[in-house]
Order: sequence, then structure tokens, then C-alpha cells
Amino acid sequence: MNERPTVRYWHLWTNADGVSRQTQCAMTEFEWKSMQPPADPQWQGKRATGMTTTMVTVQPVGWTGTWHENAKPQWIVPLAGRWFVEAMDGSRVEMGPGEISFGGDQNCREVGGKRGHRSGTIGDVPAVLMVIQLDDASAPPSPCELR
Repeated sequence: MNERPTVRYWHLWTNADGVSRQTQCAMTEFEWKSMQPPADPQWQGKRATGMTTTMVTVQPVGWTGTWHENAKPQWIVPLAGRWFVEAMDGSRVEMGPGEISFGGDQNCREVGGKRGHRSGTIGDVPAVLMVIQLDDASAPPSPCELR
């Protein structure tokens, strides 16, 4: 069996002052088990249960969205191209395939015309993103609680 993995992700969250921030976090709580016997075991993280909505979005070349909060807590998984997320605190994270983000910036307050975050494409190809919204869950109250 291989060493327990670490999977990094960016967590967009709202602090107590209602300002969105980004923190790099890591999932480390994995178990070595079969998803369903007789399938061979593999490292598995904690399962989330509940209703979800899954969609694929395509941000065109040169696209930059307006400031907004994520409608629901959601995982964003880039499939192709590159994109950025900019938080209210000025932090900007650029991601591509293999890098993931958790959008949990609900309940922000408006500061200087900004509320939540904005995102957009980087480069000369569209950004293709898989979005998995957690329909019946609230965002963690502080960063890096998703392990």
C-alpha cells in the first residue's frame, strides 16, 4: 500500500467581518478500502451525502465575471484551460486542470463595490469547469475544515 495521500485545494471563504478570503488547504483523511467489493482498494476521502447539482461550465476566452457570491457551497474542478478567482481581500489564485477549489463565500458584505469574488479565464483557450454544488449543506464556518 502506498503512503496516505495529500490533496491540496483552494478554499474561498468568508471571515467574521464578511470579507472573502482564499486559503490553500489539504485533504489528508483518506482510508484504504474498496469502493464496492470486489473492486480493489484505493485511497478514499470522506463521503459527502445529500443533494448535489453537477454541471459543466465553459468560460470563453477573455471572460471576466462580475463580483458575486457562490450561490451555494460548491467544488470547482478545472477540466481544461485556466481560470482565476479573486477574493475581496485582493488575493488572486490561478488554477488549471488538476487544481481544485471550494467556493464557500456566502454571507459576504459589500465593501467598496465588491461582494464575494470574481473569476475569469486566463490565456487563449476557454476554461472548462465542472461545478458540484452542495444543495442542502452550508459552507464550513472557517477555512480548511474539509479534510
